Amino acid sequence: MTKNIELQIEELVLFGFAARDRDLIGAAMQEELTRLLMEKGLSPTLGQGAEIPRLDGGLLAVQSGAKPEAIGIQIAQNIYGGLSR
Repeated sequence: MTKNIELQIEELVLFGFAARDRDLIGAAMQEELTRLLMEKGLSPTLGQGAEIPRLDGGLLAVQSGAKPEAIGIQIAQNIYGGLSR
């Protein structure tokens, strides 16, 4: 049985990144978060329909010169980690 998951991120706040990179960061984040949810699913609590009004994705340790795609992946992994707690 396949479950539908609806995840709405109203605002993603990133400081210290070039404005030109925001779309690439967002697309990579969406793709990685989708992959994580498809492969690993949700915690049982969230799987029953919970709402999280605010999720702190934590701090990122970004290497100098990191590509926007790598940053988006790291953000998605932090978000997924927050959803799994």
